[in-house]
Amino acid sequence: MQDDSRDADWRRRLSPEQYQVTRCSATEPPFSGKYWDHHADGNYRCVCCGAPLFASTTKYDSGSGWPSFTAPASPGALRERADRSHGMLRTEVLCAACDAHLGHVFPDGPQPQGLRYCINSAALDFAADDHDDGLGG
Repeated sequence: MQDDSRDADWRRRLSPEQYQVTRCSATEPPFSGKYWDHHADGNYRCVCCGAPLFASTTKYDSGSGWPSFTAPASPGALRERADRSHGMLRTEVLCAACDAHLGHVFPDGPQPQGLRYCINSAALDFAADDHDDGLGG
């Protein structure tokens, strides 16, 4: 459990949805987040602390309705832990820098890694390369 002052700080800094996803392990509805169909070149960062999490070059359309990636930005960017909620065993993915809940990783991604990092848009910020906004215009 977080201490009251740290929790109050997260509530001040994050939108209600961002807070629920990153600090309470909620999940946004599929096809609702701003990055599920986002195609800009750049880097996806933790909405809580700004740590780099995923490069756009590892993003792909998994058909799941959430941003999906094949690999983290660096080997130490993420932390994983067992998630036994909802009557199943999954692997939760957290920001290694601030413990924000990001989503889950599944072993059904494209080769060669075979991983699908299924991440909530609400847990991400995006930093475009060369001012690319991903809107295709």
